[in-house]
Amino acid sequence: MFEIIKAGGWVMWPIVICSIVALAISVERLWTLQRKRVIPRGLVEQVWQWARSGVLDAKRLQALRLSSPLGRVLAAGLVNMKYDRSVMKESIEEVGRHVAHELERYLNMLGSIAAVSPLLGLLGTVFGMISMFTAVAEHGAGNPQALSAGIGQALITTAAGLTVAIPALLMHRYLRGKVQTLIVDMEQEAIKMVEILHGERESESTVAGADSDAPASIDLTSGRAGQRRRVAGRKESP
Repeated sequence: MFEIIKAGGWVMWPIVICSIVALAISVERLWTLQRKRVIPRGLVEQVWQWARSGVLDAKRLQALRLSSPLGRVLAAGLVNMKYDRSVMKESIEEVGRHVAHELERYLNMLGSIAAVSPLLGLLGTVFGMISMFTAVAEHGAGNPQALSAGIGQALITTAAGLTVAIPALLMHRYLRGKVQTLIVDMEQEAIKMVEILHGERESESTVAGADSDAPASIDLTSGRAGQRRRVAGRKESP
C-alpha cells in the first residue's frame, strides 16, 4: 500500500487524508443519527403522563432536554406550556432549527470531500503527464522505463480520487436523506405533543395510533417563514 502511495506522488497524501476524514464522518454520523438516539420511542407518551400527573417540574424538563434531540425540541414547547399554542409552536420551531442544524453537522464537509477527491485525482494525472513528457524530452520516446513513472502516477491518482469520491458521495446522499426523514418525524412528534396538551387529542392511545396524514403545522427547518407561508395558503384557499 505504501508503495502505491509513493508511486502516486505527493497528491496521494491529500487523497489519503480525505479518505480518513470521510470514513470518520460516516461512522460518527451513522452512530449519532440512529433513530433510537434521535427520536426515542414513547417519549411523547411519557411527557403526557408527566403533565397529567403534575410532576413535570424543572428537573424533569432538564433531563428531557438532555436526553435526545427530540427531547430538546419537546422541552422548548413545554417551557411555554402555560401560554397559547402559537407561542409553544414558535418556541419549538426556534429550537428545532438549531437541532436540525446539529443533525446536519459535518455533512457539508463530507460533500466537499466527494467533490474535491476527483479533482485531486485529476491534479495527480496532470502532474503524471507532465512527468512523462519531461522524461520524453530528456530520454526520448524509446525508453519505456522513463515513461512508466509518469503514466503510473497519472493512473494511480485518478483511481485513488474516484475510490474516495464515490463512497463519500453515496454516504453524503444517504445521510442527508436520513436527516430529512428524522426532521419530519420530529415535527410530527412535536405536533402530537402540542395537540395533546391543548386537548385536541383524547388519550395516550390516540397518540400511539395518530393519523400520520394529518397536516403538519410545525416546521423545524424554516421557522416563522414556513409558518407565514402556511397562514397565507390558508387565507387564499376558499
